[in-house]
Amino acid sequence: MNIVETEGLGRRFGSTWALRDCTLTLPEAQLVALVGPNGAGKSTLLNLVVGLTAPTAGKVSVLDGRPAGSPDALDGIAFVAQNMPLYRHLSVADMLHMTRNLNRHFDTAGAHRRLDELGIPARKRAGKLSGGQQAQLALTLALARRPRLLVLDEPTASLDPLARHDFMATVMTAMADEGVSVLLSSHMLAELERVADHLVLISHGQVRLDGAVEDLLADHRLVSEAQSHRIVRLSATDGTLPLTGESRAVGIEELALSYLRESSAPPLTLAGAGR
Repeated sequence: MNIVETEGLGRRFGSTWALRDCTLTLPEAQLVALVGPNGAGKSTLLNLVVGLTAPTAGKVSVLDGRPAGSPDALDGIAFVAQNMPLYRHLSVADMLHMTRNLNRHFDTAGAHRRLDELGIPARKRAGKLSGGQQAQLALTLALARRPRLLVLDEPTASLDPLARHDFMATVMTAMADEGVSVLLSSHMLAELERVADHLVLISHGQVRLDGAVEDLLADHRLVSEAQSHRIVRLSATDGTLPLTGESRAVGIEELALSYLRESSAPPLTLAGAGR
């Protein structure tokens, strides 16, 4: 089953296209990493997936064909934005009570259990929690809805390394224990190495790279010749690399940065080259 499908999807604000010609098929039960520079169109794509905005062109469906923003779709999606949408004057317990009343499905007992395990006091005001605790509270509220798709828009951008690690550990546990699919927008390229199954790279409002991480990394090599280094994309598998010099495998961070630096064209493609 596909958790997100888009076809020719676009969103324009005035005369400016924030996203255009976006066609994606994202499989379930995976962590899909969405990367790109600020203003690339990542948040626009996430808002379209969640149903917070309507497309100017094309179409988007979620959860194996449900129209984005429809009641059936909304029941199966939870969204955590970068600014952690919490009422900071309310206590943690009040936040749980309010969120439960706003949703048709909410696992109150599970939410209390998760917060107890994290050491987050129910009586403390949300605004008095640390940044990491606020992120964990927002994530707990989202997971308590028992979503099939969890959408995360730069949720760890303002957190310290330990808080980021703990946040992602909670996400990975939810994937393993509850079968949640995750669509994660992030600038933390190095940290995606250990968690991402699928990579989508957006630049200037268009998809530049899309595929399973394992396949994308296998299809690219970093080639060193004299004083130059360049990532090349291999288009076949005849067992040869028709360049002098040395080559090695690349990681997600190197691959993403290479495509982002090449604003007008992707890294060199070697026709008939192998790994």
